[in-house]
Amino acid sequence: MTKRIIAIPGETLFEGEEYIPGEGTEKRKEKIIALRYGLVENNKNLIRVIPVSGVYIPRSGNVVIGKVENVTMNGWVIDITTPEGAFLSLMEVPRYVNKDDLRGVLDIGDIVAVKIYSVNSRGIDLTTKLKGLGKLDKGIIMQINPNKVPRVIGKEGSMISLIKEETKCKIIVGQNGLIWINGDKIEDELYAKKAILYVTENAAMSGLTDEMKEWFDKNKGEIN
Repeated sequence: MTKRIIAIPGETLFEGEEYIPGEGTEKRKEKIIALRYGLVENNKNLIRVIPVSGVYIPRSGNVVIGKVENVTMNGWVIDITTPEGAFLSLMEVPRYVNKDDLRGVLDIGDIVAVKIYSVNSRGIDLTTKLKGLGKLDKGIIMQINPNKVPRVIGKEGSMISLIKEETKCKIIVGQNGLIWINGDKIEDELYAKKAILYVTENAAMSGLTDEMKEWFDKNKGEIN
């Protein structure tokens, strides 16, 4: 398999009016210039550079996974691996919540899937008012570099759909690099974890989805 192009800050990646600068790039006259070190992605002439290391930067609309670290009178403080505080208000839970029984809904140490709906000077506001969000029971949690998340999800969800299908596991990939895996058997969950780690280790490889299909063919016996 060939490798993706590695970009160096200041390097010219593409030249021509048809190219559009995306994240991690800028346009100077007809040239697309890299602004950071990382992997070059060309999606229908939209050029961006995906960083290969770094920390998670919270953005509105992101689905992330976190752990409840405190319960207040009005909601829950959630650790989503950011320096800024993240807060889930009881008003952002899709059910009636008795103020005297917040711990009955979410308690310290619980794992939860949430969506960021606001990032402001006060911190990060969260919601669970979407299908599939809320407390995550059972399963296992793994952590990857947040910048590898796009490769684990794949173009239009192709990679994560393949992993779900092959491992028969429910999987939620948080944009902050935390991933929840829930299967009928622990062996299935560990199989999915191994597949995800293989993706992250080979993130610079082109044709990675096809490579993963071959990987599953070679490893099917592990859970049979």
